[in-house]
Amino acid sequence: MTLGMTLALFGAAISIIGGGVGTILGTLHVGSSGAGLVASKPKFFGLVLLLSALPSSQGIYGFLGSILILQQTGFLAGNASELSMEQGLVFLAAGLPVAILGLFSGAGQGKVLQSGLRIIANNAANVGQAVILGVLMESMAVFGLLLTILIVNGA
Repeated sequence: MTLGMTLALFGAAISIIGGGVGTILGTLHVGSSGAGLVASKPKFFGLVLLLSALPSSQGIYGFLGSILILQQTGFLAGNASELSMEQGLVFLAAGLPVAILGLFSGAGQGKVLQSGLRIIANNAANVGQAVILGVLMESMAVFGLLLTILIVNGA
């Protein structure tokens, strides 16, 4: 395996790790606070579950970034290309936008949705407000994925 392919594999790994950690942190924030709400108001479990699931998209974006890198290098098909160091660095760089933005937007989204639980606790009919506030954080992860796609397709 060439140094270029090794660098590309690191790019794929960083992509999923960043998005995955963002998902974990975001879900941790919402789920831990949501458990307290459900303990006092069990009928809110479905709403808490909805808010807890929203940060999962960052992990999905990271996974997609990884798949795109692995597919473009031929690694998934079993015929990995001989990549130069420069080509490998491009794929490594391609994994960074979705990883970094997924990490921070997932963690931030979790904190925003954690606060959104207060909206639901006061009036469950306002769940849409909590979701909208949380989804605003999503845009950065989407932009990170789009940039990753553009870099991978240009490699």
